[in-house]
Amino acid sequence: MGINIQLPTEQRINPYVTFSRAFHYFFTRKVILAASAQAYVYFPGGFGTIDELFEILTLIQTEKSEKIPVVLVGKEYWGGLEDWIKEFQLEKLATINKSDLDLFSIVDTAQEAFDLVKDSTERTFF
Repeated sequence: MGINIQLPTEQRINPYVTFSRAFHYFFTRKVILAASAQAYVYFPGGFGTIDELFEILTLIQTEKSEKIPVVLVGKEYWGGLEDWIKEFQLEKLATINKSDLDLFSIVDTAQEAFDLVKDSTERTFF
């Protein structure tokens, strides 16, 4: 399922998506994303992608959402963010716990992401 945002540029439906909904406002899209997914798979993107990633991580961290797979595809792209989280949020500032690093996984390929998702437990509530 595709959950898209209406923007003047950039956004178009992935050709592999068979069913899609487009939203005018980011906040409504984020509510639907948070409530409906069995997993979250993020590919390299812009500020919106990072915003949605941290929204989901925060909901899982604070137990407002069930723990389900959050998979970041592309170690080269996401590795620097993981390093920053470890160095600043965990070690220097102590604003997260070590266990929070387990809220997401970083893989290199879509196949690795698929394998993580398919081997996970199905979400039981919305």
